[in-house]
Amino acid sequence: MAKKKEIALKVEVSKRLKNILKTVVIVLGTTVGSVLLAITFFHFVFYQRIFPQIWVGNVYVSGLTKNEALEQVTKSIPTPSEIKINYQDESFTINLSSAEFSYDLPCSIDKAYNIERNYRIPQNIIFPLKLVLSSRHLPIVFNLNEETLSSQIAEIGNKINKEAVRPSVSLVNGELVVEKGVPGEILDENLLTKTIKENLAVGNSQPISVDTVFDNTQLSQEEANKLVERAQNLLGKSLVLEFEDYSSTYSKNTLFSLLNGKGGYEGTEIEQLITSFSASIERDPQNPVFVFTNNVVQEFAPAKNGVKVVKDQFQNQVIEALGKLEETAETIVLVNPEVVETKPQYQTSEVNNLGIKELLGKGTSKFVGSIPSRIFNVNLAASKFNGVIIAPGDTLSFNGVLGDVSSATGYQQAYIIKEGATILGDGGGVCQVSTTFFRAALKAGLPIIERRAHAYRVGYYEQDSPPGLDATVYSPSPDLKIKNDTPAHLLIQTRTNTQAKTLTFEIYGTSDGRVATTTKPTVKDVTAPPEDLYTDDPTLPAGQIKQIDWKAWGAKVSFKYTVTRNNEVIYEKTFNSTYQPWQAKYLRGTGPN
Repeated sequence: MAKKKEIALKVEVSKRLKNILKTVVIVLGTTVGSVLLAITFFHFVFYQRIFPQIWVGNVYVSGLTKNEALEQVTKSIPTPSEIKINYQDESFTINLSSAEFSYDLPCSIDKAYNIERNYRIPQNIIFPLKLVLSSRHLPIVFNLNEETLSSQIAEIGNKINKEAVRPSVSLVNGELVVEKGVPGEILDENLLTKTIKENLAVGNSQPISVDTVFDNTQLSQEEANKLVERAQNLLGKSLVLEFEDYSSTYSKNTLFSLLNGKGGYEGTEIEQLITSFSASIERDPQNPVFVFTNNVVQEFAPAKNGVKVVKDQFQNQVIEALGKLEETAETIVLVNPEVVETKPQYQTSEVNNLGIKELLGKGTSKFVGSIPSRIFNVNLAASKFNGVIIAPGDTLSFNGVLGDVSSATGYQQAYIIKEGATILGDGGGVCQVSTTFFRAALKAGLPIIERRAHAYRVGYYEQDSPPGLDATVYSPSPDLKIKNDTPAHLLIQTRTNTQAKTLTFEIYGTSDGRVATTTKPTVKDVTAPPEDLYTDDPTLPAGQIKQIDWKAWGAKVSFKYTVTRNNEVIYEKTFNSTYQPWQAKYLRGTGPN
């Protein structure tokens, strides 16, 4: 009897469970159906329209088609031409037009339209609820010349900043003297840049008020005393940096400048020191320099591994050496910087496999009348190019090969064009070399990637040539860049005849049948130079006249450069040169005789 009751109870429970499951299935089915119906209705309502709760900048665009949204945003967000920057009672202007600022509204609308528009089932169930419960504020996409903006902000900083005077200790007349420093104020340029971009991203071009960051490294008397004590420990001691056959020794005030008055060392000063030293020893890998003789390329200067200083490790080495000088009795500490060496591209064994077979082009120029220092500089600069190799596909930078032009690299002072005047400067005459190389490249039929004419017509370059065939250079820009698009390597040969005052560039390689032609330069808009200018100079005796600049006629010159192969044009370019009329300038003595 009990067993029958147990069976009956189990049957009853099973029926109830089935009924409960049936109810659950019906409820779930109804719920899922409702959700699917809601999702379908949602997508129907927002078919080809932007989903809910979406803003572009400060404009609400939900429910609009892309075209409607673009029209609304265009009407609501004008493109600003400038932004005012206020600091205390001063006002400055950021010129957005010169920074090439523009809104990309179509792109902004596309981003708004595509939010959550992926049509995958799990997301389609969740994202309508997400959109309804939380809004999306999208930044307006814009274009901006970052370099120009940074330059304008830096100009504002230059007007606002009050540079701090750093604490220092120096040896004056045998005594250690401490300057405790003066506080300064500095514009936070990064913060201002960020604020400008954030404002533009929401269509806000209202004036921005800025503050400065207080920069105070002024020393207390206790800190000043400690700095003197540290400097005392460095008296009579030296730090020596050495690599290969180059070394530099630092002592006394130079070492004192590396001490930080608050403790430790001045990172900026140490960085400048190692940057200066590194510049003296670093070099790119140097391929063997070759001379083309009897159809064979012969090495006349050895290849050198490239050298690059590992500056982080070098800085740590210097700091460790300074600590040793301060804390021990050692009077001299030697540091050999950590470097990475790279091998050159070519070795001596490869010199006969470069395809250098024949003369492709030759350029010449004269420099009769040059002063001795200019002749010296022409010869020195030309020597840098003798034997230089250009690999197929490579572009040679004239400034890159030439390197530093200064008295430190052996150049003498001669006349150069700088800031609208002819003045004495290191390396005058280098442009004689770039001009001659330019002419050789034209004869060889090579692509001229970069070239700029001089500011005015220079007599040297028209001694054996019409105007317009010159090329000016000045590191880092302007530069003269020539590409090797031939099938083989190119070899440059230079010859300077200091007696005849002539310079020759020859380019050797393998001819691919190209023929280069240049039209006769067209000269127009010739303008006379201004009247001579006389300026009184009390440093010259009365009646003495000294010429410091020379007149030149202005003109616009152009010629066409064409390179063909098998009667097909493979390169074509028109070179335009605008030469200013140049005024002769004289100093007229007014001083005592």
